[in-house]
Order: sequence, then structure tokens, then C-alpha cells
Amino acid sequence: MLSPLARRLSSAALLALFALSAGGCGSADRSSSPADPSRPLRVVATTTQVADFARNVGGDRVSVHQLLRPNVDPHDYEPSPADMRAIAEADVLVKNGVGLEKWLDETISAAGFDGPVVDASQGVPIRDGDPHIWHNPLNAKTMVATIEKGFAAADPGDAAAYQANQAAYDAKLDALDGAIAKKIDSIPPDRRKLVTNHDAFGYYLDRYKLTFVGSIIPSFDTSAELSAKQVSDLVAKIKETGVTAVFSEASLPPKTAEAIGREAGVTVVAGEDALYGDSLGPEGSAGATYLQMEEHNTDTIVNALRGTAA
Repeated sequence: MLSPLARRLSSAALLALFALSAGGCGSADRSSSPADPSRPLRVVATTTQVADFARNVGGDRVSVHQLLRPNVDPHDYEPSPADMRAIAEADVLVKNGVGLEKWLDETISAAGFDGPVVDASQGVPIRDGDPHIWHNPLNAKTMVATIEKGFAAADPGDAAAYQANQAAYDAKLDALDGAIAKKIDSIPPDRRKLVTNHDAFGYYLDRYKLTFVGSIIPSFDTSAELSAKQVSDLVAKIKETGVTAVFSEASLPPKTAEAIGREAGVTVVAGEDALYGDSLGPEGSAGATYLQMEEHNTDTIVNALRGTAA
């Protein structure tokens, strides 16, 4: 019987796996075998966020293959032949952790990867199993530090460069954190209430002291389904609490959010103004990098809750 992963793989991906097995591809440990120190460290990063962190830490000393595409829900990921080959040949694999990549262990096993896996969530205080840890810039600093340690262990010769890149990026994260706090403080206290597509912004709300009223999908997982009673309960709660806007997300269809907004009689933020929740946006978008994503989300939230134009 085929495993769940094998059932999801296309025939082309399966052929790629067989080719990898036949070719004997595998990861190389640069720390013990620095035969070609000029070659960039081959990194596979699972999510758009950790891939962005990896590029900032690694600079020109790493080559990053990103598994998840922009605006793609992590729960919808299916490995491609290129992904399987990149994993098999990687020096380091970086994951978000906290159960976000439920497909990862089986994918790694199928690709035959036996190198180091860096869990970027190590050291981050986890709230109720919520994997969306990056939405607090202080957590992002912890993630970046963990990635730096992983790169330095795999490539000691470039450790100083990784440390310098981390320090420079940390300064940007500190500036981002201060800017977000200042903007959120401009919202009248009685309007600091959020309704989102799914429960993805808990760390952000905790950090900047916003009130979570509810989500259209009442789960960390976007594959969860919303019942008719939950819809009516959310509409009632929006009216009761005086919520002024419902926020859709760029990686999710806005249809249900728009229906709830109409029924509750409040603004629905969607389209180009939608929040980036589970994924960064494509190159050139307002959420193309982590720093841009958090700035866009904050400006969108502040403008909507204050009732000002974007």
C-alpha cells in the first residue's frame, strides 16, 4: 500500500525519487569535508519565512531552495521532483517547526536526506501549539539565531560571515518591532480588535496587545471547516464587540470573509490589502520579504481599525 506522501506525489516526482536512489545522491557534511570551500552551502528551507531568514543569514555564502511557494497554504504543499532532488543534495535543511510541516518527515525519508535539520522554533515560547511563531519579530530574532548556529555548524569556515549577517538583520528586526508598536499605539484602545481568516496572528496580538475577537476558520489549520452555527456566532460577536473590520488573508479565498462582513455590516479588508498570514507574497508584492510583510500587515490593520485611508 502506498504511503500518504507517495499517493500525493506525481508520477514524475516518483520517477525522480527512483533516479535519486539509483544515482546515490545524498547530503554532504561540509564541516568534516571542506573539499570545495568556495561552493555555497546548499540549504533547503521549508516555508517562505524561514527561507527569507536563511537568505539574510547566509548572504552570498548560501544557496537556498525554498519548498513552499508564495501565497501557497503550507497544508496544500506537494513535493515536486526538483524539491526532492534539492532535499537529497542539501547540506542543511531548515524548518519552521511546531508541527507546521506535517509532510516533512516523510518527504525527507523519501528523498534519502540524512543531513542536519535546523528547527527554527527552538527557544521560541510556544502558545498553545500555534505554529505561526514568526508574527512576533522577537521570535523572528530567536529563529534567525538558531539558523545562524545551524549554518555555522555545517560551515565553520564562514561562521564569522553568518554572525555578522545575523547581527545586521537583528538590528532591522528591532527597528521593525519598535515601528509596529508605535503604529499600533495610534489606534484608539476601544478599536484594537481583530477578526481574521484563521487563527494565525496570536503572537502578533500578544506582542502588541490587540484583542482577538475570532476567526472565520476557528483553527490554526486552514483546512478546518466552519459550521453554520459558528458563522452566526461570529457575526453576533462582531456586532456585540464593536469590531470595525474583518481581515482576509492573501493565501486564502476571501468569499466567506466577505459574506460575514456583509452580514455583520463591517468593512472587509481583502484583495491587495489582505494580510499575509501563512505565507509571504511573490516578488514585487507588499509582502515579498518578512520585513515588508509585517510592515504591510501593520499598516493595513492600523488604517482599517482607525478608519483612515491606506
